[in-house]
Amino acid sequence: HLPSMRTPTAMIVGLVLCPCGLLLTLTGTLAPNWRQVSLIPDQPIDLVTEQGIWDICTERQSSHNRLCGQADELGYFKQVPVQVAQGMMPSSLVLTLVGLLVAALGVRCWQEEPRHTLAGVAGLVLLLSGLLSLVPASWYTHELWALPAPAGSTLVVGYSLVLSYLGSCFEILGGLALALSFHHCCKKL
Repeated sequence: HLPSMRTPTAMIVGLVLCPCGLLLTLTGTLAPNWRQVSLIPDQPIDLVTEQGIWDICTERQSSHNRLCGQADELGYFKQVPVQVAQGMMPSSLVLTLVGLLVAALGVRCWQEEPRHTLAGVAGLVLLLSGLLSLVPASWYTHELWALPAPAGSTLVVGYSLVLSYLGSCFEILGGLALALSFHHCCKKL
């Protein structure tokens, strides 16, 4: 009986979803748009403030003049959900890179058989990294309207927060797919 040369579908799914999740989470972490503040009283009607976890930018919609590095006059960065995100999002990214490295060693590309245990461990690491970015994204969303903003302004979810959510979900699903590799180890027992 010759060993089959096909990589298990679950591993392929994991290796497709997790790098996508990494890119989405990286963009969500770095781009300053977790929340948009618009229709700010006593400001031009077309002024939009974008708040991320590292920076605050303002943009005039009519001219597309964009200024980043705005002063945090309301103590936005001192808020716990923002500080938690500042710690957990980069931690998640590092953990994702570690998980992808372990996955690359576990999923066969240059060997006869995949290393199922290693691929399973990589899946658990990637699952954890997805949860690590899902927690701050969820908490921030829950507190979105409670975080400081000029009175009377309009608040909406920004694209960075949406990308962080999607990236987290891709990593969780990809991690679960890779963790299915443990099934193969159990069959051998």
